[in-house]
Amino acid sequence: MKIIRFQVCCIALFFLPILHAQSKKYTIHTVAFYNFENLFDTINDPTTHDDEWTPNGAQHWTKEKYEQKLKNLARVLSEIGTPENPNAPTLIGGSEIENRGVLEDLIKQPKLQHLDYGIIHFDSPDQRGIDVALLYQKKYFRPTSYSNIPLYIYKNNAIEKEEKKEQIDDEIEIKTANNNRIFTRDQLLITGFLEGEEIHIIVNHWPSRSGGEKKSSPFRELAGSLNRRIIDSLQQINPNAKVMTMGDLNDGPFNRSVKVALGAKAKKGEVPELGTFNPFEEMANKGMGTIAFRDSWDIFDQIIITESLIKPDFSTFKFWKAGIFNKPFLITTSGQYKGYPLRHSLTEVGFSDHFPVYIYLIKEMK
Repeated sequence: MKIIRFQVCCIALFFLPILHAQSKKYTIHTVAFYNFENLFDTINDPTTHDDEWTPNGAQHWTKEKYEQKLKNLARVLSEIGTPENPNAPTLIGGSEIENRGVLEDLIKQPKLQHLDYGIIHFDSPDQRGIDVALLYQKKYFRPTSYSNIPLYIYKNNAIEKEEKKEQIDDEIEIKTANNNRIFTRDQLLITGFLEGEEIHIIVNHWPSRSGGEKKSSPFRELAGSLNRRIIDSLQQINPNAKVMTMGDLNDGPFNRSVKVALGAKAKKGEVPELGTFNPFEEMANKGMGTIAFRDSWDIFDQIIITESLIKPDFSTFKFWKAGIFNKPFLITTSGQYKGYPLRHSLTEVGFSDHFPVYIYLIKEMK
């Protein structure tokens, strides 16, 4: 097995309280999340609302456009985390995925095929048919179990009743014939071994802000609470369980779903035993973002980790640092949306309306 060896001279300052500022060698892995934004094939699925993404649909989604989309996404995934780690991400969480077939097409792209990615995917009850999934490099990560955990939320339990009919949006639909349940993406839980060390990953795409941020906030707070219960269950089995929860949360680091329901802290020193740390809150404080709306940036895409991954002992894999992958080729260069993520339009096949995020896990080599 080929192991990426990382000579880290500059990390000596980071590794306080290391006594000697000397060079150390580390094994490094990149963990990423990316909202693929409408990764649809061209085939009309009669069971979902995918008509827009067909050759005769509103997007005029042709085979050529689909293939260009795959090529674009493959370029991004192959470059996330470089140059600190020359290898592409070992683990990639993804959202807005139509089905397993589009992922199989993606990992066959020339920039990814040699990396031999495996796929973990389940169909969610989302009305558009968009799901979450995990890609993993088989030579480094061995999954041992995985399950899709449904998020059960109901209109009556989360928000006050309104007489008007709810609008079907991109992601959720009110089913009045089914006790007002709101159907959204499942949360995907994966357990496996990263070079012999057990880790757990939760991949998320929380309910949208349809109807307004305030009105829809209870849905995402319930999603955060479900995340917290999953983490609690893992920590009951092993208090030192290493858990990473990642996804498009449709909320920023300061929102209640993240700060209260999930309990994520911005500073390592504030994280209690069995708590969670969010490295992206500091970036949000600096005005950085993964998505823009009306010239305002927010970080909806986050990777949040348990306290076990920030303990100052690098004899096992621990968190090093986090980043937003926003290289120039991912940015719109002109027009009304100059500076925004370069997304798809009728005249151009872009990348996504989100920037990817990533963290590094490192372990000192003996």
